[in-house]
Amino acid sequence: MSDSLDANQPFISFQRTCPIIRIFDEEKAREFYVDFLGFQLDWEHRYGDNFPLYMQVSRAGLVLHLSGHHGDASPGSNTFVVMKGVQAYQKELIAKHYIYMKPGVETLPWGLQMEVTDPFSNRIRFCEQDDGGEASV
Repeated sequence: MSDSLDANQPFISFQRTCPIIRIFDEEKAREFYVDFLGFQLDWEHRYGDNFPLYMQVSRAGLVLHLSGHHGDASPGSNTFVVMKGVQAYQKELIAKHYIYMKPGVETLPWGLQMEVTDPFSNRIRFCEQDDGGEASV
């Protein structure tokens, strides 16, 4: 499959992937994503009083949407993130002494990988790929 431009086709460019992750408890979501993983809270939205929260968190170019809305995402999902500095990130997380998560780094055929699981059973796999290595999600 070629990524080359075809003069007969319009130019298509994807700007960012933004996974939506289902949450059930706003306090636990902030504790995990902001306090533990070190993301910043970019914005929050509710359609009205007594509606679920929808928010965006980000860190170093990674943007995640966290949603309490039924139907936005399935609990127990898996997000694969290609990154640089996975060992430094793991050391940062371990130094926080977070009682619910002590992630390690695995050496896999495609690179180094650290997996975390949020309080809602969603997993994020942070992977620093070897040059030319393809990852198995």
